[in-house]
Amino acid sequence: MDDRRVSGVLLHPTSLPGSPGIGAFGAGARRFVDFLERAGQRRWQILPLVPTGMGDSPYSSCSTFAGTPLLISADELVAEGLLEPSECPAAPHADPALADYQWAAQASSRMVATALARFRSRPSAGMQADYADFLKNTARWLDDYALFVALKTHQDGSPWYQWEQELRDREPQALTRWTAQLADEMEVVRFGQFLFFRQWGRLRAYANGKGVKIIGDLPIFVTLDSADVWAHRDLFKLDERGCPPVVAGVPPDYFSATGQLWGNPLYQWDAHRKRGFDWWIDRMAAVLGEVDIVRLDHFRGFAACWEVPADASDAIGGEWVPGPGMDLFDALATGLPSGSAGRLIAEDLGMITPDVHALRHRAGLPGMAVLQFAFDSGPENPHLPEHHAPDMVVYTGTHDNNTTLGWFRDAPQPVRDFACRYLHSDGAEIHWDLAAAAMGSVAETCLLPMQDVLGLDGSARFNRPGEAEGNWGWRMLQEQLDEAPAERLRSLCVHHGRCPG
Repeated sequence: MDDRRVSGVLLHPTSLPGSPGIGAFGAGARRFVDFLERAGQRRWQILPLVPTGMGDSPYSSCSTFAGTPLLISADELVAEGLLEPSECPAAPHADPALADYQWAAQASSRMVATALARFRSRPSAGMQADYADFLKNTARWLDDYALFVALKTHQDGSPWYQWEQELRDREPQALTRWTAQLADEMEVVRFGQFLFFRQWGRLRAYANGKGVKIIGDLPIFVTLDSADVWAHRDLFKLDERGCPPVVAGVPPDYFSATGQLWGNPLYQWDAHRKRGFDWWIDRMAAVLGEVDIVRLDHFRGFAACWEVPADASDAIGGEWVPGPGMDLFDALATGLPSGSAGRLIAEDLGMITPDVHALRHRAGLPGMAVLQFAFDSGPENPHLPEHHAPDMVVYTGTHDNNTTLGWFRDAPQPVRDFACRYLHSDGAEIHWDLAAAAMGSVAETCLLPMQDVLGLDGSARFNRPGEAEGNWGWRMLQEQLDEAPAERLRSLCVHHGRCPG
């Protein structure tokens, strides 16, 4: 069997079952890894693990380096003696099939503060050494991040570009004074990051030990109100007050007739070049230290990005502006350990032009195909399996798509008819028919959203691009995981040479 042909499942950790309020890095996560092993899956794809921002989105964060404390498992803290069982947060009175981000934020804040107090009162030499090493290894971003979070709390949550000038502009004396004044608050932030990465590292090691590699996700852009932009204003297109004259988006596409106005600040690529792309090297090294493979979200932005005036009401009136091209990938090849390029995937969806294809091939990165896009434009559609290539990753749908069952039910009749003819399907189990087509593709990696494995309808959709609210909430129930068809998935995987029999 070709070891390069693998398959896996897309499921963000917030959707994991088995913990109150929201998914976490505890027993529920390990049970999911056990399911992947039983089902013959060797990849687990997740979304960014960063602190969530507006609308609970993992693509809108106050840091590109930090992890979200919401995923810290209370049970794991109990096991390490940092929490008493009586101190574990009780489950919220809410729908268990929906993640409760507000409750989780409050619960995790209390847990981290309690764990830090216990760490100080009952010091463990081993954990103290681990914490000291963590602080040393993350100082390049963690100190700025801890101060940023503490300052935002002190400033009642206002964005950094509305702070008093001395803090907005990071005057050294002001930073020194406030670092001393907010030392306790900063330590809680640091310790929360230590706990997050400690638990995530153990979960990743558990997955790797079961033959499962983690595919992470790196958004191309960062959020304006973030520690990254506050600490590195010279790397972004900002005015003297820290406000962006232009912002990122995408033109009208499959998901939106008016495009998507993301609002992220755009990069001053010349400034990055002058610094040898050091911030990007640090950023990529950090995420490659967290996961085994990285999906580069919105890869086409490295060739050219859609630049929209900051005061625009939609993304229609933007223009394409050149990105860094191979200069960035050459710098990454030089600045990262050998073989790092082989751990990257290009998300090359959307309005893809020849320059984007050329950049992906020059960088040596696999691209993507999505079967839900394959049936709306005839036999030349590039997402149809006969147009795939080995250096691709094929999905039935991504986190931005409807579930396959929801897509099929909502699709126009001609699309449904073409899909059924092509797949030799009567539509009764369209999710399995589309999964079989993905598994049979020549693409070396095949990924299925967990909702498709479970055969769920559109009510389980994870994200609707262009809609600010009502996303990221779907959560799998424990009984769904227990009943998930591991043997059927493994049989499909074996039949198409993606796992041992």
